[in-house]
Amino acid sequence: MPNSPLEQFAIIPLIPMKIGNLYLSFTNSSLFMLLTIGLVLLLVHFVTKNGGNLVPNAWQSSVELIYDFVLNPVNEQIGGLSVNVKQKFFPCISVTFTPSPFRNLQGMIPYSFTVTSHFIITLGLSFSILIGITIVGSQKNGLHFSSFSLPAGVPLPLAPFLVLLELIPHRFRALSLGIRLFANMMAGHSLVKISSGFARTMLCMNNILYLIGDLGPLSIVFALTGLEIGVAISQAHVSTILIRIHPNDAINLH
Repeated sequence: MPNSPLEQFAIIPLIPMKIGNLYLSFTNSSLFMLLTIGLVLLLVHFVTKNGGNLVPNAWQSSVELIYDFVLNPVNEQIGGLSVNVKQKFFPCISVTFTPSPFRNLQGMIPYSFTVTSHFIITLGLSFSILIGITIVGSQKNGLHFSSFSLPAGVPLPLAPFLVLLELIPHRFRALSLGIRLFANMMAGHSLVKISSGFARTMLCMNNILYLIGDLGPLSIVFALTGLEIGVAISQAHVSTILIRIHPNDAINLH
């Protein structure tokens, strides 16, 4: 059990493995990602095992809400394609979004692990999406996809500079997407855990003055917990919105 609230953010090898110079350890990060995927699959299986109910219950309604939340904006935000072609992007975006609230909210459970509080994980997710969207854009537009870095009507002498200026923000899209999710999860969860540790220390003082004074930190902890739950859900929403914008840019270029 962690000695400090911040140790919850440390990646700890549970099953160390090393093959030559390659480390393949099964860490707590891997464990909680598997738990997240298992929880999502269990929820979907529980709802759809009998084909669903004509009158949906609360669980079926939640799954249908997630489905509609991803599908409708895909049809609205990706232009220039038929509905059937647009829906080819639905599985990718759905698989990206559906586990996100669970991953973000896991860190609110005491002594659990916040997977999205590690930059390497959010960066890997965002860069893999950028690479996939670049491949799709190249397949759709061929060599014309390179015009994404060169707006129409640009004077030839300025072309090299504008290409460089366009490529830099294109690469930074993935970086900013990963940083946004990592920074929000790390900062918010850390603040809640530090405040909780401070309130717990005051409760353990065995002094009536400390017990009375602890009402302030406890109220702050409850307020921050509610705020962080909202942030965890909203960040999953924001990340998905930004991911949905990228396919439209790659397909329709400028």
